[in-house]
Amino acid sequence: MAAIREAGYDGVQFHISPKPQELEEALKQGLGVCAAARVNVPEDAVRVAQEAHLMGLECLTLHVGWGLEDDDNAVRLIEAVLNASAKHSVPMYVETHRATLFQDMWRAVGFHRRFPALEFNGDFSHWYTGQEMVYGGFETKFEFIKPMLECVRFMHGRIGNPGSIQVDLGSGDSAEHPYIDHFKTLWTHVFTRYLKAETVKQEFFTFTPELLAPDIYYARTFQGKEESDRWQQSLLLRTIAQQCFAEAAKSTK
Repeated sequence: MAAIREAGYDGVQFHISPKPQELEEALKQGLGVCAAARVNVPEDAVRVAQEAHLMGLECLTLHVGWGLEDDDNAVRLIEAVLNASAKHSVPMYVETHRATLFQDMWRAVGFHRRFPALEFNGDFSHWYTGQEMVYGGFETKFEFIKPMLECVRFMHGRIGNPGSIQVDLGSGDSAEHPYIDHFKTLWTHVFTRYLKAETVKQEFFTFTPELLAPDIYYARTFQGKEESDRWQQSLLLRTIAQQCFAEAAKSTK
């Protein structure tokens, strides 16, 4: 936790529920604390919101459903999230993640239209790779999801290419990795809409680099060695996000 603070990060995200000693150490270091959870049935939303409230967590990101739910069951899950968030005063951001209700752009935009109070955690690598956003035109798909981007309040920092959700970005040179520019477009637009929003639940935007290990096939390995240094890549992702935020702030003056 001390290393995280010294590197310039403002907070950490745990899985719910964090170990008491980890939570205590994060708070001791002056770090903000949030968590990630899964909502499979409506009762889960109540449980995780109550846990987050009791632990004093700042917010939650949620994997909601498995993506196989019909619309009636999906609506019940969404309503449970919105109600639990309001009841326990905990911002709960549904995530654009594979194997959830929001795994595809079309359904996510449709749910946003139906439930404008929904707010999102954008992990856009899942869409960029899983729905191959460059196939059929990135700009076309970007325009389609723009209304939903108005309500993104949290982002998981990860950049993928059309074939892999988590890749080594090298030094961040978009000439070598052209997909970086697509993520910059997404992130800058999200930051701009956040800065222009008249009301927000939190007076800060959370950008959390989330580079995961080979055991779930995110960090790629070659001859038994990870493709990149996840700590250094996280610092790079943070730098890119800060540049995008500065650009957004400049455009809103």
